Amino acid sequence: MSCPICGKPTEVKYRPFCSKRCADVDLAKWVSGSYAIPSTDPEDMEEAIEAAEKARQEETRH
Repeated sequence: MSCPICGKPTEVKYRPFCSKRCADVDLAKWVSGSYAIPSTDPEDMEEAIEAAEKARQEETRH
């Protein structure tokens, strides 16, 4: 099995990665949302618009 980040052989200690560095790179991608799959569901879009409008209104109050 090869590391999904760099392609090097995996190390048992960090499986499925080859090192702590590659494991940390993967974690950072999860945290930043890089692995997110965009939704095309109209309800999701509507909720996102409402949340953005609410956040903008709260910013203007402060």
